[in-house]
Amino acid sequence: MAYQGKGMPGHVHNYRPVQGPSGGQPNTQVPRTVPGPPPRTVPGQQPRSHPTSADVRTKSVLKEAVDAVVNSFAKHTHGYGRVNVVEALQEFWQMKSSRGADFKNGALVVYESQPSASPPYVCYVTLPGGSCFGSFQKCPTKAEARRSAAKIALMNSVFNEHPSRKITDEFVEKAIGDATKSFKGAPGEIDNPNTGIGAFRFMLESNKSKSMLEFQELMTVFQLLHWNGSLKAMRERSCTRQEVLAHYSNRTLDDDMRSQMALDWISREQETPGIISRELSMAEQELESCRAAGRELRFPKEKKDILMLACSQLGPMTASMC
Repeated sequence: MAYQGKGMPGHVHNYRPVQGPSGGQPNTQVPRTVPGPPPRTVPGQQPRSHPTSADVRTKSVLKEAVDAVVNSFAKHTHGYGRVNVVEALQEFWQMKSSRGADFKNGALVVYESQPSASPPYVCYVTLPGGSCFGSFQKCPTKAEARRSAAKIALMNSVFNEHPSRKITDEFVEKAIGDATKSFKGAPGEIDNPNTGIGAFRFMLESNKSKSMLEFQELMTVFQLLHWNGSLKAMRERSCTRQEVLAHYSNRTLDDDMRSQMALDWISREQETPGIISRELSMAEQELESCRAAGRELRFPKEKKDILMLACSQLGPMTASMC
């Protein structure tokens, strides 16, 4: 999972490109497969069971995803081994949409360049499911920053098609078991939607068949609600976790939600001067750490954007301290 706060368990494993021998560009070449010797038959050994139809279908889906990327690489190669990863990434998500994937905001991949007058330039890319990645290299141009962000996002998109990344009954049970051990929860909390672990289970079961990248926006919404103090405020108003989950499960992370959270932080700044500056500094450090490591970073990026919005609405003297 991607949750990094204390109220909701979870962790996301991201694919990060391997640096080349000289520590430069990541090695994205697919190694050639060398055929090995045929498997030996051992007397008395039990024969292997035949793959089930579900196994065959799963492998077929994964192969289709990999083939789509490989074919896209071939189509967008423009000499000198260069690959147009920006176009390849967009085609990948359009392929998923055409095959039935449901995205709240369509299949468009969105890029955002960080304002800068000089290199190194930074670019972020948000995928249709809500996940966000940033350029992980020191980029001398804005175009190179966009390609760097697209490259790490494309690799994670392909990795995300692996069966282990799908939310299934087995995935839910394992995730809940790990969360219960990590948070030392009581067994009875698992089936109680008014507990943190119970709410986590409710979210996962409501999103079965989705992949973790497709589940990311909902996770980010609840991460922000916890960070912003909104979940605590709703509990104080006697709202159950299940009611909160049902309400926000269909909400998108939009400007209205960001504006409301920014107003909450403006109120806190008036009560505790300097709190926005401190939170912003921590969010920026977390964002930079995730970006440089090639990790998914939607949560720290949204925190930074909300706090910057709050700063812009404060008076000139206070805003200058952000």
